[in-house]
Amino acid sequence: MIPEKRNAGRVAFERGFPVWLMAIDGTWRRNCRIMDVSETGARLVVESSIEGINLKEFFLLLSSTGLAFRRCELAWVNGEEIGATFLRQGTKKKSAKNADAEV
Repeated sequence: MIPEKRNAGRVAFERGFPVWLMAIDGTWRRNCRIMDVSETGARLVVESSIEGINLKEFFLLLSSTGLAFRRCELAWVNGEEIGATFLRQGTKKKSAKNADAEV
């Protein structure tokens, strides 16, 4: 068993909730189940092989249409289970219009 290293509270799903992994460039998509989730990441069970696909960064699609998603980074792999860390959007740069208004 992996020692508990997470700081954020987690919500567990007894049977898992169906979601999808998708490549950042859209070249592959895999069915999976989200087993638990927190503000910072999730534990997923992938239903087909992940061998040969680039999992460094990917989208976790929470709806079949892809309208609800999180951008993720691979944290760990343990057989068919993977850990995903949610990536946060960086601070937005000020637009040129706003920068001119502040001068």
